[in-house]
Amino acid sequence: MTATRISSLFDALLAEKGSDLHLSIGYPPLGRIRGKLTPLREAPLTAPELEAMLFELVTPEQKLQITEELDLDFSYTYGAKARFRANYFYKMTGLAAVFRSIPTKVPTLEELNTPEVVRRLAERRSGLVLVTGLAGSGKSTTLAAMLHHINQLRPSSILTIEDPVEFVHESLRSQVTHREIGPHAPSFATALRSAAREDANVVLAGELITPDALKQALQLAGSGVLVLGTVSAQGAQATIERILHMFPEEEQAQIRGLLADSLAGILSQQLLRSVDGKTRVLALEVLVGGSIVTRMIREGHVSELSGAMQAGQGHGMQTLDQHLERLVTAGTVTPSEALEKAQDREGFAKALQRLKPDFELPEDVRA
Repeated sequence: MTATRISSLFDALLAEKGSDLHLSIGYPPLGRIRGKLTPLREAPLTAPELEAMLFELVTPEQKLQITEELDLDFSYTYGAKARFRANYFYKMTGLAAVFRSIPTKVPTLEELNTPEVVRRLAERRSGLVLVTGLAGSGKSTTLAAMLHHINQLRPSSILTIEDPVEFVHESLRSQVTHREIGPHAPSFATALRSAAREDANVVLAGELITPDALKQALQLAGSGVLVLGTVSAQGAQATIERILHMFPEEEQAQIRGLLADSLAGILSQQLLRSVDGKTRVLALEVLVGGSIVTRMIREGHVSELSGAMQAGQGHGMQTLDQHLERLVTAGTVTPSEALEKAQDREGFAKALQRLKPDFELPEDVRA
């Protein structure tokens, strides 16, 4: 592995098991370690130092893109230690970058401590499975573990479409093909449109952020392909509402029908600090497709999905707040950490009064 100017910062981040490296002119390098930004050295970065550090990692074509288009996304392999998803951009102080660490070893569903329903969704032969949440909530890691499970389980053709490629999967029982937006396809929609002609059984569609890509994913999922994708939204209801609102009103009835027919499940996740502060804990809201969910989506009763999830625990469904209650009861996360992430803060505060009578509630949720 050739040493570069940034090597010491990568090593420091990995030694602390950090997830992101933030680099900005006039500030010390910052690592996101167990959810908190932490300086990795005292001295701030200068403009010449940062430019030399960042431009050393890119091709002449990539350097031209960042200087002309002011934004660049790419993946960088740091020897055998790690891979990083890199984003270069400009802000008030000048050039800046964020590197997201991608483990070289694909995690298993067991290692992520996911519930059994995630395995069942991965084992489906068709339908749309969405993993949702805000940036940094571990969506890509969950999807990678689901793909790894399929790859170990059955002979199939797996196609990943990403921008950039993150986890690299070695073909095991399945044949895995990686395509990257830019070098291999002009857009997610174009790549999804050609996926059916490529005889794919499973398609990872990265982030579905355009109406065209979403429509292609829905049609592909309805044609007998298992499609896995991400949407930046918190909660199953918000995910469905965001999908519908991406389309003009005259198309929403059609999209609602496609979604009702093809949706296999939504995993909406957040990461919380553990009680000891040393690790991060996955909290999941789970919606599983079925006749009741299909009817609610088709008839526009999306606001009733929370009740369906609460009542559907036998099918693996749960609201985020139900999972947070269990994490607090198990002593995995603190009541204050769970309350901060709860969707219904007032309702969750009442549950905390029952679970942890000694916990002092914040003023904004006190009865």
